[in-house]
Amino acid sequence: MLRWGIISTGTIAKKFAQTLTAMKGEVVFEGVASRDISKARDFAAQYGAKTAYGSYEEMANSKDIDAIYIATPNIFHYSHALLCLEGGKHVLCEKPFTTNAQDARKLYEVAKSKNLLIMDGLWTMHLPMYAKIRLLINENAIGEVKHIRAEYGFIATGPRKDFKMDSSLGGGSLLDVGIYNVGFAAMVMGTKPTNIQAHLNIGPYGTDDLSATILSYPKGVTASLVSSIGVKMQQEATIFGTEGRIHLPNYQSAACMALISNEGTTEEYNMPFDINGFEYQIREFSNCVSLNMLESPKLTREFSIGVIQILDDIRKAGGLQFSFEQ
Repeated sequence: MLRWGIISTGTIAKKFAQTLTAMKGEVVFEGVASRDISKARDFAAQYGAKTAYGSYEEMANSKDIDAIYIATPNIFHYSHALLCLEGGKHVLCEKPFTTNAQDARKLYEVAKSKNLLIMDGLWTMHLPMYAKIRLLINENAIGEVKHIRAEYGFIATGPRKDFKMDSSLGGGSLLDVGIYNVGFAAMVMGTKPTNIQAHLNIGPYGTDDLSATILSYPKGVTASLVSSIGVKMQQEATIFGTEGRIHLPNYQSAACMALISNEGTTEEYNMPFDINGFEYQIREFSNCVSLNMLESPKLTREFSIGVIQILDDIRKAGGLQFSFEQ
């Protein structure tokens, strides 16, 4: 069983730790690292990690850790992933994998040179429902795909908003939740849109509090994607075809969906999670390591870099530059 470590003790690290704890018998939750050892000790005690590390470097070089989940802010993903790879660890990095495609390419090259697995933490790509969607589309269950719509918005307040929107951390709605929209569209149509139109509302933090994007693909297929931090939206998506549509009332936590024909018939699908959805990426990661695979067929290097490149292009089209890029 893989011995896992987690870098950081924030909100997403807690969700990942809860998943590891619930997967006892499949994985080992070996340790957690924080620059504040007291936080690491409290986290380890709460979630059952064996060891608390007082620095990321200590964990990266520990002989007791096989794989590390990076849960730090966006801007640190590249440097912390590189640190862990240099320490000989397999890496699962929380989305966005990096803040730009160039850094993503570099990480995959380093991992390959060291014969290590590095995987993008876009966990939705491993959900059973997404596999079902791909199957239905391949079987022409809705005919020829013509349009995709996805939206995801929430309201953050106080310190959480300050953190989510911080330009120096690579914040804003696009990289925080808009990436799910882009990933969903890419799952259906691939990562090579022929045209990108984007409007990004740049707020007082210097990042986008709302992003509205139109992606165009060959044969006239389009995708309409909206994300926001400040406007509450359902995490809803629909794939429209010539003979029907696939509707997901919550496409991020995709446990149910409906296939609706043009004649009005509806077929419902329900695939509840075993735990919280994170377990599927952890199982895929573990399987890839056991088979000595350097990328997952469910979330390939090409797909990961392609999604980040689309985000780069949307930012360019919408005039968003982070403070560390200026």
